[in-house]
Amino acid sequence: MRTVGVEEELLLVDPETGEPRAVSAAVLARAAQVDAAQDVFEKELYGQMLEFATHPQTDMAKLGEEIVRCRKEAARHAGQIGCTVAALATSPLPVSPSIGMNDRYQWMAGQYGIATREQLVCGCHVHVAVESDEEGVAVVDRVRPWLPVLVAISANSPFWQGSDSGYDSYRSRVWGRWPSAGPTELFGSPERYHRRVADMVATGVILDEAMVYFDARLSERYPTVEIRVSDVCLHAETARLIATLARGLVETAAREWRAGTGPVDHSVSLLRLATWQAARAGLSGELLHPATMRRLPAQSVVRALLEHTGDALADMGDLDRAREAVDELLRRGNGARVQRELMERTGSLRDVVTECVRHTQG
Repeated sequence: MRTVGVEEELLLVDPETGEPRAVSAAVLARAAQVDAAQDVFEKELYGQMLEFATHPQTDMAKLGEEIVRCRKEAARHAGQIGCTVAALATSPLPVSPSIGMNDRYQWMAGQYGIATREQLVCGCHVHVAVESDEEGVAVVDRVRPWLPVLVAISANSPFWQGSDSGYDSYRSRVWGRWPSAGPTELFGSPERYHRRVADMVATGVILDEAMVYFDARLSERYPTVEIRVSDVCLHAETARLIATLARGLVETAAREWRAGTGPVDHSVSLLRLATWQAARAGLSGELLHPATMRRLPAQSVVRALLEHTGDALADMGDLDRAREAVDELLRRGNGARVQRELMERTGSLRDVVTECVRHTQG
């Protein structure tokens, strides 16, 4: 059974006004005081963000419980300094991001200019264990066309600087400004993968291997494939679904590789179009089907993902719960739909944020 770990980035906001607050250093200090051994929370590029990482889990129910627990702990620590957390992938309200002062973050600010100053976005990264770099690269090559579906499912960033962006996942459009971000060509072998990464670092455009922001990559720290396309999800149950589907994709890809089934050779150009379409439409319109790259209703494409991963999900005991979660998600809508419905009902982005604080903690 492959282990799965989740990293979530949360927005730190004022509980009264809903405005982001640059207090991550104080929240991290508070967390360290309470439980220095736990070491769950990490600093991020911006003072308005707080990141946590779960432990590797094989049981998806336990992973879901840990996500909920970490969110509640983050809210508790933030509450000690008059703040709270929201699982929002962009701030609905206008914000001027506060960049951290360490050398790495200041290098990024100098290197990328306005792109760094406009990167206050919160994602959800899923780590799925692989047995070797060879298996990992085979997985990276084979999951590529399915990753836009995860973008649509997780989409939770319709608002940007006080306005509706017109996208369900505007975070993914902002994230794409990094020069190393996005879908990749087929690698075919660990040697070609590592050579490409080394060549990218050697250009000096990026600082190091950690700044290779492929949609799916080999982790430089863990024996995992890291899938990096998702918005942070408004509801913890959706985060669990994303993790479940990610493990299903990895296991399905590994089985295809072992059976000698080659990857689908879609071009990066088509994959970029599929990701754009997913960010724009979310679950409310049409997506590009990963096999044909032709438009179909989003619900059909999401169910095609369930069918594609069905055998692996069933073998891991996850299929029934994944089906239930997908049915609930398609009924309720993704985070972007929930945010827009709140805005339509209240007429206030401040109220959108304060309601999403409650959704964040369940």
